[in-house]
Amino acid sequence: MAPVLEKQLPGAAGSGDNNNEDEEGQNLWSSILSEVSTRSSSKLPSGKNILVFGEDGSGKTTLMAKLQGADHNKKGRGLEYLYLSVHDEDRDDLTRCNVWILDGDLYHKGLLKFAATAQSLPDCLAVFVADMSRPWTIMESLQKWASVLRDHVDKLKIPPEDMREMEQRMVKAFQEYTEPEDATPSSPRRAPTSGEDEAIVLPLGENTLTHNLGIPVLVVCTKCDAIGVLEKEHDFRDEHFDFIQSYIRRFCLKYGAGLIYTSVKEEKNLDPLYKYIVHKMYDFKFVTPALVVEKDAVFIPSGWDNEKKIGILHENLTTVRPEDPFEDFITKPPVRKLVHDKEINAEDEQVFLMKQQSLLAKQPATPTRGATESPGRTTSGSPRPAGRAGQPTITSSSPMAAVKKPDPNMKGGAANEGVLANFFNSLLSKKTGSPGSPGSGAVGAGVQGSAKKTGQKPGLTDVQAELDRMTRKQDSVVSANNIPPTENEA
Repeated sequence: MAPVLEKQLPGAAGSGDNNNEDEEGQNLWSSILSEVSTRSSSKLPSGKNILVFGEDGSGKTTLMAKLQGADHNKKGRGLEYLYLSVHDEDRDDLTRCNVWILDGDLYHKGLLKFAATAQSLPDCLAVFVADMSRPWTIMESLQKWASVLRDHVDKLKIPPEDMREMEQRMVKAFQEYTEPEDATPSSPRRAPTSGEDEAIVLPLGENTLTHNLGIPVLVVCTKCDAIGVLEKEHDFRDEHFDFIQSYIRRFCLKYGAGLIYTSVKEEKNLDPLYKYIVHKMYDFKFVTPALVVEKDAVFIPSGWDNEKKIGILHENLTTVRPEDPFEDFITKPPVRKLVHDKEINAEDEQVFLMKQQSLLAKQPATPTRGATESPGRTTSGSPRPAGRAGQPTITSSSPMAAVKKPDPNMKGGAANEGVLANFFNSLLSKKTGSPGSPGSGAVGAGVQGSAKKTGQKPGLTDVQAELDRMTRKQDSVVSANNIPPTENEA
């Protein structure tokens, strides 16, 4: 007999399969929803803000641009905006952290209302930038910008219970600081949440968190490469830098702030600075310990320092006490001003020439030398004063001294001119002391004798003989014109 197949109702078996499929679908959707909710709660929060304060030229914009990974050479005014890219490699998550840089002029402090509001203040981190190349301005700058931030927080009119909660959060974070582990991860990672009972709460010191702003604070000393320049040019010693560090660390204790020395030029402590910022804002794990050995690379995280540790610096102070005013020991060096002479601008050439022309036109015309005789000349035309009577006129052996200038009033002027012409012609035609010349022997012998007596050189003997001949010829002319005889004639 053939088997009889029982016909089953379609709803009997089908209802069980549909129920199983519905349950599986619900389980799948619930798992997806729970995963999404878990991921959304663990995602990096957005809307975090870094408020940067500092003097003009302290390098705050350059520092934040370097952390951003860009070369920022532009100088803004008012309120500058940058952002830092924050990456969580564990969950492959990326977010942006807003950076607001306030101008160094207090005139722009009102712009803080755009960067920090009552709603965004709990998600803010304050960074006070101090310029180590000008250490005499550090404490004044820190106190000024801290008061600016305090005034802004007071103007926000945050409810007292919310402000108290923010302050308690700061106290708890300061008290729960623990030394990091030795293992250093290659990139920032989120720190695991720990139970409250595991944390050991220590009481705060007397001067710790006395100026609680309710938000994390970080003091960054820039341009620490200038420490070598301060030592060479301004005679700064280790005692000066210990004194500066002592004052800054005591300021940080009052605000519960961290401290780090950086140098963009030498790229010093930039990586620890970035990791510490994302640790404070996004709770990334931070494993860099405090560094206090090198004076130009100090790093002190918030919660590590206390009065006893700062007292170690005071042991090295010999010429100053820790309580002495900061500006009395860290003094501003005198400014060496270069003394410049008063600048004299050259007058325009045409103006100068016009002035000279007008001056020349006002002066009276002066007669030329040819028109009138010089007042210093005598009536005889000779520039020398007239000699006394009976004094010989020939006083030198020079041929020009022996020749008298012809007087225009003298009748024998033509004869004198002829004598002079013959004299110079004889000098040109006759060689002095030539062996074949007539009378050279006699003249030479006479000249040598006379040279020994008078001390004259033998080379001038012919000239002297010619002059004697000329004077004898002139005497005859002079006597004809009633001129007294010369000394030779007498």
